Amino acid sequence: MLLQRNLVYTGITRGKRLLVLIGQRKALGIAVHNDRPQKRYSGLLTSLKGSRGTDGSAIESKTDSQSKVLS
Repeated sequence: MLLQRNLVYTGITRGKRLLVLIGQRKALGIAVHNDRPQKRYSGLLTSLKGSRGTDGSAIESKTDSQSKVLS
């Protein structure tokens, strides 16, 4: 579900010159009051697997969905 406060905040703060919100007031209200982030499956970690860090070392995923750089 995309009705989450952190996603609305990110979208609003990315606007540099103009922001236009399109949608229902009720949906925005639900999002603003929903401060419980849900796990998102963006595929970013999968894309990063096998990639190289800036220092040339491999990036490996940990079980808690965070990445660390191996020497």
